[in-house]
Amino acid sequence: MSTVTHKPVMLGEMLDWLAPRDEGVYIDGTFGAGGYSRAILRAADCRVFAIDRDPSTHRFAEKLEQEFPDRFIWLLGNFSDMCSLVAMHGIHAVDGIVLDIGVSSMQLDQAERGFSFRNDGPLDMRMSDEGTKASDIINTASEGELADIFYYYGEEKQSRRIAAAIVTARDIAPIERTNQLADIIRKVVGGKHSKTDPATRSFQGLRIYVNQEFESLENGLKAAEGMLAPGGRLVVVTFHSLEDRIVKRFTHSRCGKLGEHSRHLPQHASASGAWDAPRFFLPKPEKRAPSDSEIAENTRSRSATMRMIINGEAV
Repeated sequence: MSTVTHKPVMLGEMLDWLAPRDEGVYIDGTFGAGGYSRAILRAADCRVFAIDRDPSTHRFAEKLEQEFPDRFIWLLGNFSDMCSLVAMHGIHAVDGIVLDIGVSSMQLDQAERGFSFRNDGPLDMRMSDEGTKASDIINTASEGELADIFYYYGEEKQSRRIAAAIVTARDIAPIERTNQLADIIRKVVGGKHSKTDPATRSFQGLRIYVNQEFESLENGLKAAEGMLAPGGRLVVVTFHSLEDRIVKRFTHSRCGKLGEHSRHLPQHASASGAWDAPRFFLPKPEKRAPSDSEIAENTRSRSATMRMIINGEAV
């Protein structure tokens, strides 16, 4: 297998906002290939607990375990379970948490994982090796359920037509490959392949649904709130407008800036319960975007948005 050289999105901005310090304790909740963890460990004489639900990422963790044997610990699991995962190591509060939400470039490049239509592969899309595959959903969900998945999770305006086409196609033969599904969607949506493939939104929505990404994000944000020590910082990078709205709603609610529910959010993403009195602060500016030079170098960063919240320390 070739060496992975993916550079994490907005790495410099992440370090600037997280501000790692000596003797601090940090959580990298979406380890991936380890770019954020490595940068944090090199920035300060601190400890990092790295979490990932994908067991295949452990091969990257092994390198950091050798390089930083007393300061780096890799944990298999969902970042939404960070409290219980790090508690097993006697940690109940940390100085900073970073989350890079969504699928990684590494996962997209692996055709056998079925995340992308760029290379044909089995229609899987699971970030872990457990749970329901995308092909199971495509071949068993009702037409209405499929339309809702594409509309609410992928913001695909032609979701109903796509769902109808999928049901027609699967009556002839099961849909098991990424190219099969992508071709069905392209015929419905039409349009030339320019910056965005016609199948992008539907694939994105299906992936989010398969991995329950919105639920994990909401639960992970609440878990992070409980883990941050006074002055602790939570930095979150998203690549999807609905995910960014969830993060924005969370940060604003914790800082006393909560507005009305957004009618554009899925019900589970907007029906948050009552919060305690605000004790967090937002930075100024409250969000960051990648630089033009980074976008030119890494097109994946184009849709990235970074937000941060601080526990009890105004900036």
